[in-house]
Amino acid sequence: MKKGFLSIVLHAHLPYVRHPEYDGFFEENWLFEAMTECYIPLINVFDRLHQDSIHYRLTLSLSPTLIAMLGDELLQSRYRHYLAKRIELAEKEIIRTRKNPQMQKLARLYRRFFINIAETYQVHYQCDLLAAFKKHGQQGQLELITTAATHGFLPLLNLSETAVRYQVDLGLETFEESFGFSPSGFWLPECGYYPGLEKILEKSGVNYFFTDTHGVIDASVAPVNNVYAPLDCGNGVMAFARDPESSWQVWHAEDGYPGHVDYREYYRDIGFDVDVEEAYLAPYLLDGKTRINTGIKYHRITGERDGSEKALYDPRTAQYQAKTDARDFIAKRQLQINGLAENMDVTPVIVSPYDAELFGHWWFEGPAWLESVLRLASEKSNGIETISAGDYLKQGVSHQLAVPAFSSWGDQGYSCFWINEENDWIYPFLHKAAGEMEQLVMDFRGLIVSPRQQRALNQALRSLLLAQSSDWPFIMKAGTTTAYANQRITDYLARFNYLHDCIRRNKINEKYLLALETMDNIFPEIDFRQYCSSPD
Repeated sequence: MKKGFLSIVLHAHLPYVRHPEYDGFFEENWLFEAMTECYIPLINVFDRLHQDSIHYRLTLSLSPTLIAMLGDELLQSRYRHYLAKRIELAEKEIIRTRKNPQMQKLARLYRRFFINIAETYQVHYQCDLLAAFKKHGQQGQLELITTAATHGFLPLLNLSETAVRYQVDLGLETFEESFGFSPSGFWLPECGYYPGLEKILEKSGVNYFFTDTHGVIDASVAPVNNVYAPLDCGNGVMAFARDPESSWQVWHAEDGYPGHVDYREYYRDIGFDVDVEEAYLAPYLLDGKTRINTGIKYHRITGERDGSEKALYDPRTAQYQAKTDARDFIAKRQLQINGLAENMDVTPVIVSPYDAELFGHWWFEGPAWLESVLRLASEKSNGIETISAGDYLKQGVSHQLAVPAFSSWGDQGYSCFWINEENDWIYPFLHKAAGEMEQLVMDFRGLIVSPRQQRALNQALRSLLLAQSSDWPFIMKAGTTTAYANQRITDYLARFNYLHDCIRRNKINEKYLLALETMDNIFPEIDFRQYCSSPD
């Protein structure tokens, strides 16, 4: 008999980046890298587990922006080109490294890796990764859920309940259009929760969501079961909290599994290591000269953290370490569950949520680790069963009533990563645009509008939603591609303001409207009339 449950949750999300106005765009590589190193390797893991009849349950949250990009024909075409270039580069590396057998062996590994990714993508799934996720959901391995439409950080959009509600509702609608059903669970962007949000979730048909640890620990009533059972928010919507111990083991920069010296070093890539004078490398760099990651990395983390004197990567040693870390993870969950089961009146559930992109992109061996964890957890003798939050709730057990506390899983646990001296300037503009959009809807909702007016109103709403993404303030604070994040916010708000003024003056430029619809073609079924406090 199972003493407890393990609920692993992977949240897959990327900001909407699509630039048909250019032949290619660097930031589109964010998607291509994640597809190559994370999403497709995870699908391969799911395929192998299914082929071996391994029983497991895993929750996968797919954001609406990611869903849109994975299904976009332009990005699919560009990704096929991206893969072909990676295979081409790996073949050139095999020639370049011919005098270094160990490095050449790795170059051959990368060629096989890229070819395998291309075969999965183009042959097995005909460039449709959504079909792959849907298949595993229908087969019973995955519980698929979603998040807010453009991953807006809801606590900072809460000046307008309409803005929050629409982010939730459109996210659910987008998911249902792609997968044919509405999910019972919802991933709050950045796990950002505020008291009262559960009422919006209830109206939208959501049964459960996730918070960070302190969201439940600091709830309106102290949780009798700590974070190892959900709280009923008082309206039947359940809040599951992140387990800090299992999170630490995977997330922590220095003490977590991904930091082991035998794993592949993310920050040593031939795009930076190889002499830029090597003419053959130019086609794989930005503008033929600016160093970028290529995905080919020859070094392991080793013992130094300054990037120097790294030893060459040994795939076999790394795979062995991944299995060792998986055994350690399961052993610690067994000890954890044994202790919890003695003191709880319900079966404990350990909720372990992670960004999906950690697995494969940042931690190259992450998919192998996850596969080993799921195989080990399926063994009947260990007293653990993997489960989704939705499955857990089907037990029909009553849970403690309490309202979670304001929280997020960001730095310091609240909102400081999304509102600070680097990005606080955006919020007055976002709130002003949200108010103007709501007023537009109130003014035009009951009127007969022309097709062009309707298109403009819908496009204005798209621009607002894209500006609300949590990714842009995050990037500004993180200090990575800040120029691009600033440009995205500025562009989306400028597009909204232009359309707002054109609509008010009833002077809509067809050519410019069409250009905006072409660039930002997300949410094709959007209806501006639904952006209001009480939609039909």
